[in-house]
Amino acid sequence: MLYIVATPIGNLDDLSLRQAKTIINSEILLAEDTRSARKIINAIKEKFGLIPINIQIIQSFYKDNEFDLTYKILKELGKGKNISMISESGMPLISDPGGFLVNEVIKRNIKFIVIPGSTALTTALVYSGFNSKNVMFIGFLPKKSTDIKKTIKNLIEINKIRKDLTIVFYESIHRINNTLKIFNELIPNANLCICREMTKKFEEVLRGRPKDLMNKKYKGEITVVLKTS
Repeated sequence: MLYIVATPIGNLDDLSLRQAKTIINSEILLAEDTRSARKIINAIKEKFGLIPINIQIIQSFYKDNEFDLTYKILKELGKGKNISMISESGMPLISDPGGFLVNEVIKRNIKFIVIPGSTALTTALVYSGFNSKNVMFIGFLPKKSTDIKKTIKNLIEINKIRKDLTIVFYESIHRINNTLKIFNELIPNANLCICREMTKKFEEVLRGRPKDLMNKKYKGEITVVLKTS
């Protein structure tokens, strides 16, 4: 059986008993970051007193090797192995690896189970206080400024059709200031909520217009919630 297991987005105390039981009862653990996986296993031991005696392999599983490993994983599933896939944090497939594997599993009518949990996008959406009935998640913005501008213009057009649209995206700390400057150029009256290091010790939630936020210094993992109008 394949299990797609969400893990905490920062605070390991958010780990659920169901997540913990699923992970430790797996024979193969597919992990975007094996170091993070070992931290989670240690947290399972400390929080629940559960020992991962069934785990035989912790396999590094990320964007660049997902294609090659998928067919090996399918063979292991055919042998009846219990396999869990986790991201470094949050839900696999949400701007994280796993999509190709899941699609191949679906094509073959292989059953899989999703073990739910927190994701940065829903947590940030609640923090924003913006409309949560009409939401678009766009993953990471493009890296190039010209492509960011095209994306913003497309979002403005979509918002003309889908009124009161709330947009959620992830952004790198190395690009966030430039992104906010582009926002200030194209949509200066937009409302923003920037969530940084959510659930961690230095969690911070900032709200305002692009001009209010574009010159600040940002550290850690960032999720942005945007209302263009």
